[in-house]
Amino acid sequence: MMAEKIKILLIKNKLSVADLAKAQSTTPQNLYNKFKRDNFSEQELRKIAEILGAQLEINFILKDGKRI
Repeated sequence: MMAEKIKILLIKNKLSVADLAKAQSTTPQNLYNKFKRDNFSEQELRKIAEILGAQLEINFILKDGKRI
């Protein structure tokens, strides 16, 4: 789910996965593997948001709509 959202942000910013990998000081292969597993740490997501000029918001949303 996060991988898909990151790909959308990349398209909107006209960047490639390789560009993002370079900005994160990692290899494109490593980043492609993370996309494949959809396995990003909170720290990685915050860095990606910063690079792509976005704000990251992580919430738990209860059934009554309250966010925690």
